[in-house]
Amino acid sequence: MNKNLLVTSTCLSGLAAALCLLTQPASASQQMAADMGCYNCHGSPKLQTAPSMASLAEHAAKARGDDEALKKRAQKLRAGSALHPIAAHERLSPEAAELLVRWLSEGAK
Repeated sequence: MNKNLLVTSTCLSGLAAALCLLTQPASASQQMAADMGCYNCHGSPKLQTAPSMASLAEHAAKARGDDEALKKRAQKLRAGSALHPIAAHERLSPEAAELLVRWLSEGAK
């Protein structure tokens, strides 16, 4: 096979795969929470005063189906508080925070 054709074919395959990923609906999951380190504090055993995932899900369920309330919770998650800043929360992108809050509101399953 021609070297240029092989490179072009490989590039197009990679581009096609990337486009497939971009068109998939974004959703949070246990894997996303694990990848972001959420279970380091909210797992079992949970870290000191951090609420458990079950507690977070119960609290977030109050906003289930309310897009504005979920967005506000995501903003609050990222902002933390002056007395208790949480670096891991502050590092979340707005999109990731919203995905996590939506996932929690749906029962974190």
